[in-house]
Amino acid sequence: MSLEIQIMAQLKEAMKAKNEAALRGLRAIKAEIIKAKTEPGANGEVTQEGELKLLQKLVKQRKDSLLIFEQQNRGDLAQKEVEEIAIIEQFMPAQLSQEVLESTIASIITELGASTPQDMGKVMGVASKQLAGKADGKAIADTVKALLGK
Repeated sequence: MSLEIQIMAQLKEAMKAKNEAALRGLRAIKAEIIKAKTEPGANGEVTQEGELKLLQKLVKQRKDSLLIFEQQNRGDLAQKEVEEIAIIEQFMPAQLSQEVLESTIASIITELGASTPQDMGKVMGVASKQLAGKADGKAIADTVKALLGK
């Protein structure tokens, strides 16, 4: 079942239940899907990879906003971002634990023969493709830095 169909079904349920947090999150996803479908070259469709990227983008935007709201002591707005992140993350694959992430990146480093921080670009290219959707880009970068910095 495509993401768009899942979103529409859950949107109906959220409307019936009058769940404002779910409505905000689901409407944001729906808007991004529509935007992606109407982009030049999209031919009115979004691939699974495209769906995953837009979900990651939405979560990243909300985490950035959350950080700002917390710095400005705006708990009311921060709470809304937390609620939306939870809704959006329901549609994403499970994220890897830090231990699994480290072991996967360590094997990529060994496979590529990387040993210095200058090799970070090579490792990030492979790791980002292999771990797309399974780990946050910042977590991947931080782990690569830590492993290559030793």
